[in-house]
Amino acid sequence: MKTYLFLASAALILGLGMFLPQSSHAASFDCSKTDLKADEKAICDNRPLNDLDVKMVTTFDLVSGLLPMGNRGELQDQQTAWLKTRQACNADVACIEQAYDARLKKLMSVYSNIQRPL
Repeated sequence: MKTYLFLASAALILGLGMFLPQSSHAASFDCSKTDLKADEKAICDNRPLNDLDVKMVTTFDLVSGLLPMGNRGELQDQQTAWLKTRQACNADVACIEQAYDARLKKLMSVYSNIQRPL
């Protein structure tokens, strides 16, 4: 039930994005910048990767907002470490996709372990 509510919330957030004007932004950076790293350029040029970026940022923001204040710093540190992993993929689309899949699994694991009142 918890996972269903999370997925329903995420789907609603992502679904609302379909009605917003499209811009040159991925979820986490501006695609119109001229100094994009290789991984960022690959994400901007590849719609499925861009969609994974949107999903990851949406999930990260949702999970971060549900965590107690003391745990948010650790989640942010993990995100920073993950970004280095993604950047190491350079423009390798399969590598970037695997990085997103692994990060989304980790975020869902964190979500599943959040203590909730009965």
